[in-house]
Amino acid sequence: MPVDYSALAATASGVDLTPILELEDNEKEMITTHKMLFARQCEQQFISHSVHDHDEEWRRDVLIKESRFTDLMLISADFPYLREALHDAECPVLVVPENFSVPEHLFMAYDGSRESLYAIKQFCYLLPGLTDLPTEILYVHDDVTDNIPDLASLQEFSRLKFNSMSFSKLHFPAREYFATWISEKRHVLLVSGSFGRSTVSYLGKRSFVEDVIRGQRVPVFIAHR
Repeated sequence: MPVDYSALAATASGVDLTPILELEDNEKEMITTHKMLFARQCEQQFISHSVHDHDEEWRRDVLIKESRFTDLMLISADFPYLREALHDAECPVLVVPENFSVPEHLFMAYDGSRESLYAIKQFCYLLPGLTDLPTEILYVHDDVTDNIPDLASLQEFSRLKFNSMSFSKLHFPAREYFATWISEKRHVLLVSGSFGRSTVSYLGKRSFVEDVIRGQRVPVFIAHR
């Protein structure tokens, strides 16, 4: 997100503004370079794309409109308005840590809900090239059984989408331990179905997905309805 250097300069009367202006020029150059790099990478991978010039300060209405007409949004885990962006986005989002490795294994967070299945489907539609990776569906529930909701149907569905699929149940409270558990994994990507769309629950408590994102070690694909 660009910094408002005009406001910064307005508070710096009577001092040499050259460093501030040079900083603004450097940031604009960096943004332009990143746009060109993004476009080049998309072209090399034959990915259809478009680049819009929204370099102004954070605006919620711009994000909502742009995401409404977008297939996938990539956001840095360091983005200052990350929580607001994830809450308001109207398309799937891939949150990318500043330092991460190319994924070699996929984890699908599954809780038996339509939201979790929706996220898995959206991931397959948008990033089909990654469905060749070893994939593990994770059902996290703190009880003594090994039951996974609708497992037979889930297995049938998964065979049509992934080349290598396994299913695991983790016996611990997700909000307390999942972020620590997945932070110990390397070269993985997590797929999740929600990020607290309800304003009340969103502001009142963190989800296990937010704790994973805060750790900034694992890229997270989020596709809430």
